Amino acid sequence: MIKITNIKIPVDYSESDLIQKAAVALGLPSEDISNLRLARLSVDARKKSEVHYVCSVTLSAENEESLVTKANNRHLELFAPQDYVFPEVKRESQLPPVVVGMGPAGLFAALQLARAGLKPIILERGRNVTERTEDVERFWKTGSLSLNSNVQFGEGGAGTFSDGKLSTGTNDPRISHVFETFVEHGAPEDIIWSNRPHVGTDVLRDVVKNIRQELISRGCDIRFESKLSELSIKEKELIGITIETKDGTYEMPCDALILAPGHSARDTFEMLCGAGIPMEQKAFAIGVRIEHKQEAISVSQYGGFAEMLPPADYKLACHLPNGRSAFTFCVCPGGEVVAAASEAERLVTNGMSLRARDGENINAGLLVGVNPSDFQSKHPLGGMRFQEIWENKAYTLGGGNYRAPIQTLGDFLAKRATKKIGDVEPTYRPGVTPSDLHNCLPDYVSDTLSAAIPIFDRSLRSFADPNALMTGIETRSSSPVRILRGDDYQTAVKGIFPCGEGAGYAGGITSAAVDGVRVAEAVAVLP
Repeated sequence: MIKITNIKIPVDYSESDLIQKAAVALGLPSEDISNLRLARLSVDARKKSEVHYVCSVTLSAENEESLVTKANNRHLELFAPQDYVFPEVKRESQLPPVVVGMGPAGLFAALQLARAGLKPIILERGRNVTERTEDVERFWKTGSLSLNSNVQFGEGGAGTFSDGKLSTGTNDPRISHVFETFVEHGAPEDIIWSNRPHVGTDVLRDVVKNIRQELISRGCDIRFESKLSELSIKEKELIGITIETKDGTYEMPCDALILAPGHSARDTFEMLCGAGIPMEQKAFAIGVRIEHKQEAISVSQYGGFAEMLPPADYKLACHLPNGRSAFTFCVCPGGEVVAAASEAERLVTNGMSLRARDGENINAGLLVGVNPSDFQSKHPLGGMRFQEIWENKAYTLGGGNYRAPIQTLGDFLAKRATKKIGDVEPTYRPGVTPSDLHNCLPDYVSDTLSAAIPIFDRSLRSFADPNALMTGIETRSSSPVRILRGDDYQTAVKGIFPCGEGAGYAGGITSAAVDGVRVAEAVAVLP
């Protein structure tokens, strides 16, 4: 096959436009090209009067090597798709591997093991995604929180109530396999070629169900509402685990435990720390969710082409003289700000979009990096305690019942409490309380955000709209801990394999899934 990059096409392009551009690049008649497929598509909006797509394609033609050589074009290359191959299984133990957590890391670890014939047992403290969705909707309507079935816990993990964003900064050959697996289970095919792929939370829920059905069909034992509560260790080797259910606890022999608990499993972190599993504090970020009118952001990004393109998003970052960095995170075009609490009287926000991204607002995490020197504790769980302090403050400031404190951007910059909101209506449920967010953020976070907002406005006109709405607080951008593992992916206790975002080795759906694949490989190849 041949791959052609850097093809410029209009925003209203057709397949014939792609074929014609490819034919010109190769010096061939259009009819000599076959099997043309998009490989990458992105918007170039640097000139608002000339907004267009830039794409890459793959295709077939006769005498491909000769064509590429003769063209002498740096945007042409021979291309050979590489299929992912799971390594040969060498595991000899008669005990099934156990996977803890059904977020992307756990699901993909379990799926690889199941496809290799190892039939893992899968433990998930929450409920299946259908029941979980009912619990989450009830919480958003009433403020009645289920501690084990919520935006953080349950089948699919925290990403199930997000935008289903698959962008990643990592470069791993397993990424293509992860994307193809998502498509096999019902995700839209455009995630393969979009430069900012997203599934949408509504579609992602069906994808998760379909992965579960494959796991069951391959003989996996899936146990919902089952929480890992204790480890049995002998001479630095795992020999068993204790599982807590609504009906009591039971013990089970285990010599290969994949830990994919998610970034909010604080009781699990405490149990692991108490059991002597080495872990360390890790940097993360905290801040707020900021909402704008989607139309304003799309026009700012695309000018007169806004109506011809999907809802715009953005990515902003800056490093300030105070040594702090601010950035936007998990941007959700046409989405809503969601209540993401998983503990009593602690308030957490996140963002979510449906596949259509057709809501009136766009929201993003507006965050500031924090590191262990900010936690005022040397304890491995110091970052977790730091999160808890500010989540409690936000809960109190919101007035209880998981109402969120909100403030207009204009009032935030002026350091005055909001009394009245403008034309950006809050999307957060179960309710909001006009407040002063400086009271639930560290001073250095507030100061850094105030300094960053005008800088971001220079890159994205209308970002500093005084009517933009800020909702507090976002603390779960990534895990506050890293569970230490070696080159064989095991902890100092043999048989324990930390995995994914909660263990501190990923940041988002794709990188977590990839880490799950890596760890499954490690379990399979160890005798």
